[in-house]
Amino acid sequence: MSVGEPPFQREITQLYSEHHGWLLTWLRRKLGCRQNAADLAQDTFARILLTRESVATIREPRAYLSTTARRLVIDQARRRQIEQAYLQELTLTVDALEGFQSPEQIHTTLEALEHIAFILEGMHEYSRQAFVLYYLEELTQQQIARQLKLSERTVRKYLIQALLHCSHSMDT
Repeated sequence: MSVGEPPFQREITQLYSEHHGWLLTWLRRKLGCRQNAADLAQDTFARILLTRESVATIREPRAYLSTTARRLVIDQARRRQIEQAYLQELTLTVDALEGFQSPEQIHTTLEALEHIAFILEGMHEYSRQAFVLYYLEELTQQQIARQLKLSERTVRKYLIQALLHCSHSMDT
């Protein structure tokens, strides 16, 4: 560590050097796969870097890291679930159309899904949940409000935020 480094860079460097090995071991035990654990450990620190919050204020760094990593595991599982649902629908469509979909169309669709997953990842948690429940699981706003323990008005607000986020993400 250099004395001339900005404080945030010093803090994150120290957090990484002190806890990366522990996080990697913890993830390896949880996931049972060394490569996935290494990827998620890096993603965890990348997520922390993106927040740009002061790392020095973290009282329990391992709890903070494991919570961040758990959320990434959940996000990854959600993405896999969306991809799996899409692949199942794709299989049904291919069977119904007897191969009318070209490899280029499949590739384009997969890229679009990847882009959607990336956009969803950047949303506030409640906005993302409301969006997925409304547009993918086709629940009503009333059902979403009950499930998320929110008012219908709040659900509408989160859906609007999600649509605005998607619109803004598509423009950039």
